[in-house]
Amino acid sequence: MIVQTIQLALTPVFVLVAIGNILNILSTRLGRVVDRARILQALHEKTEGTDHDLVVREIRIIDKRITIITQAIRIMVLSGLAIGSTVAVLFLEGLASFDLHVLAAATFLVSVVLLLYALILFLRETQVAAEALRIPRDYLELDREI
Repeated sequence: MIVQTIQLALTPVFVLVAIGNILNILSTRLGRVVDRARILQALHEKTEGTDHDLVVREIRIIDKRITIITQAIRIMVLSGLAIGSTVAVLFLEGLASFDLHVLAAATFLVSVVLLLYALILFLRETQVAAEALRIPRDYLELDREI
């Protein structure tokens, strides 16, 4: 019986590993964004005019990205906790012979929904980052032939 319980609990553990990997990606992105924010904060005091406006614009984008990434991390951690709960429920069911199929399914479903929500936030953050990377049209000199 214990072997079957371990086998049954293995699938959610693979999801937990995937969540851990995504959390690693999110925390790396957050670290890079925070580093860029520090650079921009130093430039904020040293710039004027159009350059200052560009720094403020980028700081606002960075702030938005930090908010989205931290929210995605929070949701991803909740997803991981739900998966951990699923594993615990499956073991309780196997060891104590309780019928907890519905509870196990519910915690797994909650985890998947949270994971999907966190991935949507990750997608949104990458869209915000891509928009910030767009080259201003002035630099493209589209009215000129090369």
